[in-house]
Amino acid sequence: MEIQEILKRVEETPVPKIEKACIAYSGGLDSALGIELLRRKYYAKEIVAIELDVGQGDAEIKEAERKAKKMGIEVKLIDKRDEFTEVWLPKAIKANSNYNGYPVSTSMTRQLVARVVAQEAVKAGCDSIMEGSSGKGNDQYRMHNVFSLYAPGLHVLQPVRDFDLTRLDEEKLCVEWDVPVTENITGGDDKTMWCRSIASGAVDLNQPIADDIWMWLVPPEKAKDDAEIIEIEFAEGVPVSLNGKKMKLAELVPELNVIAGRNGIGKIDMFEDGIMDMKSREIYEAPAAHVILKLHQDLEQWCLTKDEIQFKKIVDAKWAYHVYHGEWYHPLKNDLDAFIAESQKNVNGKYSVKLYKGNIDIVSRESGSGLFNQEMRSIKSKGFDQRWCAGAAKVKSLPWQILAKAGRIK
Repeated sequence: MEIQEILKRVEETPVPKIEKACIAYSGGLDSALGIELLRRKYYAKEIVAIELDVGQGDAEIKEAERKAKKMGIEVKLIDKRDEFTEVWLPKAIKANSNYNGYPVSTSMTRQLVARVVAQEAVKAGCDSIMEGSSGKGNDQYRMHNVFSLYAPGLHVLQPVRDFDLTRLDEEKLCVEWDVPVTENITGGDDKTMWCRSIASGAVDLNQPIADDIWMWLVPPEKAKDDAEIIEIEFAEGVPVSLNGKKMKLAELVPELNVIAGRNGIGKIDMFEDGIMDMKSREIYEAPAAHVILKLHQDLEQWCLTKDEIQFKKIVDAKWAYHVYHGEWYHPLKNDLDAFIAESQKNVNGKYSVKLYKGNIDIVSRESGSGLFNQEMRSIKSKGFDQRWCAGAAKVKSLPWQILAKAGRIK
């Protein structure tokens, strides 16, 4: 589409009358273009730009600052790394955060960002909030839910959706208006320490994935030929040390991303069922999450009872569904958190793990609260008198005898 057609569509699309707008700013294409649209289309008299540090790294933050300076906008940077790593991330680990193969991440940070931006908008007396979600994606719902909760009544401006812009339309507008863009991949990427989303919504069905897009991952065929042994300790379901060194998640996860990534671990290439029930091919990079979630689930299998494990699978699936669908602050999600936290009190242990070309092999396990009783269960030892089970097996089979007498045999 030619730039004049795009400009005409923007010009002809009606927008609400606003005075003072708060924008969720990241320095990416969408938010940078949003600032220019606030000036050229919405005629905002004042713009409050809010950026959150949720662990995306200094390089990305500095690049966002450079773009803001070029656009002549002052940005308020709010550090939420501690909240993300000490509040949100532990809950995700305890819940085995997995939405059909996706280790819930961006769907968390979007809602954290939305809450803080909404609070800042109210505090600053804004009449509107802008964010850069597409009308084809999930974040529009996540952000809008939280805006409605923390800043009810404010206009929610989502120009990519409301002007029906494609990514290519946005790029042409940025060129036309001299908006600084440094997007190397169409669709960009969204990075937290827990998971990196790459070109979300822009990956074609059989599009090859180039090796140079990865931040942590070394593809297995290019990974080193020697296995690497690591040790991770968990306390109440959360990793607390790596290789014998006590660490907070803010330190442990980034270090494990490097270690696991160089051993070919962390690539996710999947079909994802979005909030609008449309499938997209999504590419993620999550080395630390792969290792931690695998070991956490194994530790739960060891330390929880069979009934706890079976029920918690239902709770975990519901937790991931709520968070993915923008319902972090839903009352039921808070109730699920309470059950999950209670279930983790005995999920304690230490693991030695071998990492090799994409594989994660458990070498040894230690736990003072594990429920595996080798002496009792092993067929190599006595444990208990097996003859006790004869009567129990007969009683257990009585319903099957009733089915047989009723002719219910298929």
